[in-house]
Order: sequence, then structure tokens, then C-alpha cells
Amino acid sequence: MADTRFFHKKEQLTLAEIAQIGEVTLPEGVDETCIFTDVAALDSATENDISWAFIPAVRETLKKTKAGAVIVPEKFLEYVPNGVIALISQDAHRSYGLIASAFYPRVVEGVISPRANIDETAILGEGCCVEAGAYIGKHVVLGNRCHIKANAVIDDGVQMGDDCTVGANATVSHCIAGHKVYIYPGAHIGQDGFGFAMSAKGPVKVPQLGRVIIGDDVEIGSSTTVDRGAMGDTVIGSGSRIDNLVQVAHNVKLGRCCVMVSQVGIAGSCEFGDFVVAGGQVGFAGHLKIGTGAQIAAQSGLMEDVPAGSILMGSPAVPRTEYMRQVIALRQLSKKKK
Repeated sequence: MADTRFFHKKEQLTLAEIAQIGEVTLPEGVDETCIFTDVAALDSATENDISWAFIPAVRETLKKTKAGAVIVPEKFLEYVPNGVIALISQDAHRSYGLIASAFYPRVVEGVISPRANIDETAILGEGCCVEAGAYIGKHVVLGNRCHIKANAVIDDGVQMGDDCTVGANATVSHCIAGHKVYIYPGAHIGQDGFGFAMSAKGPVKVPQLGRVIIGDDVEIGSSTTVDRGAMGDTVIGSGSRIDNLVQVAHNVKLGRCCVMVSQVGIAGSCEFGDFVVAGGQVGFAGHLKIGTGAQIAAQSGLMEDVPAGSILMGSPAVPRTEYMRQVIALRQLSKKKK
């Protein structure tokens, strides 16, 4: 069980509720009124717990689990012990996430701290929580059940939809955000981009006159920065996940459900299709077009446009098969040298 000093927990769910929430198929004849009280790992679960298994490495542990039910893909059925209810899922990891979120839901207590600084022109929806030290500026509009944590800054004119969270010490300015946006502690959204004109007399500041537009169901990690546009907007598409320590420069446009892992750096005016994934420490040169479904391996360097569906590795990045041939050739050359 998770430590309830830190997590709000729902007391119980029936098997029927779990099946609906988790998009799983129940075995025929099972008692759908059966009660479960928590989620737990395979090796620590009890008969009242839901567990999960979806990678080959845990098959032996699955055979010995004491869980009351396990979420598994169909190919794992043979490893489920007798007496344990198998919850069949097309995507066991997704199903676990949905069920665990039901047991540990997001809860916002609609309390405004007297030590928060909220401008009189700001509009807050029902059930919002604003913690001590937070600042909410002029003409800000927040939807229902938003949670603004300690010392966060929501600058003038910002608009955010329902069920948004802004973490402690985060800042948000020049931003229009949708529903269910989660900005983690220490992230900074909407500040000036790295915009200046070089000249013989030195660099000249170029005003950054755009905004940041964030879709629905977006997460932006701790210490990540998303610069506002120079002319036009920086856009983060709905469903996207941006990890900690990522830099998104001015006028970048991410499509739907893009995933940027820690320490990715995206230079200005890059445009991404939907479902693009970039591993840790990938670097993108400016003004690139990255096609839908592209996958970029960690520590790759991108200097050219990427066609849709490409899988790239290396610096400079090349198709995966070409990169592997390069690695093999280099190893062979190294052995000959010795």
C-alpha cells in the first residue's frame, strides 16, 4: 500500500468497477461483486490486491503471486496461478495505470490560503486550491478544481481550463492552456525565448511577442522551460508528455501525444507531427520538420528533417539500421588496429 500520508486513497472497488475502469475482460462466471482494496506488486500483493504483469522478466514472479487478481496480456495466461483472477488486457500497462489512478485519485481541496496573493480581477472556478505564497495576476482565468501550489506564479492574463495543477515554484506567463494540464514544480512556461539579432555593435534584443498554447491532458516536467513564440505561438499538442529538464524554444510546435524525455533540447521553430518520441538528451537544430510517429533514440543529434515513421539513432542521426552497420564497422576496424 502507498503511504497514505502522501496519497489520497479510495477504500475499495468491485471487480465490475475495476473491469470497466481498466478496460479489461473478466473470466466467465467470476463474481463481479468481489471487493478489492488496493494495487500492489506481484511479490507483495495479497488476496485483496490487484497486481499486474506484462514483461517477460516477471513471469516467474507471476507464477508465485498471492494477488487476488492480476492484469495480464492473453499470452501470460498460462503463468497465472490457480485461484488468481486473470484480468485480460490488450495493453496491461495502460490498464494498470487506469486502475491505480482509480484507487489513488487526484483530490483538490477547495481552500484559498490567506497568504496567497490573488489580484481582484482574477477569476477562479469552483473548488480551486491556492496555497501559501502563490501569486495570481491580473485578469487570470482558472477553470474548476485547479490546484496552484506554494509560491507558484500565474502571471497576468493567463488562462487555464479545469483540473489543472501548477507545482510549487513554477511560473506561467503568456499562456493559454486547456484542461488537465499538469505543470510540475520549478517548470517555467511562457518566458522570453533566446531572441536577439547579432550585429557588429553587439546583440540586440528582439521582443518575443507570441504566446504558449497548451492542449488538454498535457504534463510538463520539473525544471523544464517552454519559451513563448517570437512572432506566432509555441504550441504543445494535447496528450503530450514532456519530462524534467527539457528545453522547448520559441515557436516550436509539438503535435498530439508527443513524448520528450529528460534533457531533450529543441531549437526554435521546429515542427513535430503527432506521436513523436525523443529519448533522453536528443538535440534538435532549429526549423526542422519531424514527421508523425518518428522515434529518436537517446543522445541523437538532429540536423535534417525527419520523414514520418522514421527510427533514428546517432549524432548526426541516421536510420537505425545504418547506425548499427556503422557501429559494427567501427568495432571491426578497432579490432584490426589492435
